[in-house]
Amino acid sequence: MNLVEKGHKSVNGIKMYYEIYGSGKPLVLIHGGGSSILFDYKEVISRLETQFQLIGIDLQNHGMTEHRDIPETFDQDADDVVALLKELNIKKASFWGFSNGGNTVMQIAHRHPEMVEKLIVASAFYKRNGMMDGFFEGMMEATMDVMPEPLKINFLNLNPDFSKLENMFEKDSKRMQTFEDWSEDVLKGIKCPTLFISGDKDVMKPEHVVEMWRLVEDSQLMILPATHGSYMMADFSGNVDTKLIDFTTNEVEKFLNN
Repeated sequence: MNLVEKGHKSVNGIKMYYEIYGSGKPLVLIHGGGSSILFDYKEVISRLETQFQLIGIDLQNHGMTEHRDIPETFDQDADDVVALLKELNIKKASFWGFSNGGNTVMQIAHRHPEMVEKLIVASAFYKRNGMMDGFFEGMMEATMDVMPEPLKINFLNLNPDFSKLENMFEKDSKRMQTFEDWSEDVLKGIKCPTLFISGDKDVMKPEHVVEMWRLVEDSQLMILPATHGSYMMADFSGNVDTKLIDFTTNEVEKFLNN
């Protein structure tokens, strides 16, 4: 992978980290909870960097971006991403958000529609009952022990400070514990071309993704034989389903270029 540019920009009171790969139409990559740019998007970047200008961003408390002593919200993340893109002189872009990043990019489309060319919402949700049974109950008792080991290792490789890892885990957990259902109007108001992606064995129910797809006019839907994110990245055991990821990125490329 050819890194074109990387660095920090001061945004809304914190230094936010970004990486840029390739050239062409901008596609902004937003990682999921507990994660970072390359943990979620390494496979995607290696396949799409010859087609687009890929801009990966680490959200507050994550990766190489600073933390704030305020609760994490999807609204705040959306505003942070847009402010960073303005610092990079990006007027309009397409967005690919995975997991919590999918929620973030839907909020970008809701709060900053003028910034969004096209939207890829991968493995996201908008209502508590859309998640697998027991998900939120599990979140209420979540301790650091339940955080997948690869995510811990990834964070500590980027920040060898255990207190920062604890801070991120606490903020991420709290956001899930206190999540309140969004109004359907958030999705109905999305007017840009949108592609929803999910796995049939994902953490959100396929029915929920179908529901979201029906709320966004003229959107597209792709439910793949996959677990959470295994259609675009290595699973937590480090296995990479090359053909499945090839398929996903080919479909995304078609969607973005049509």
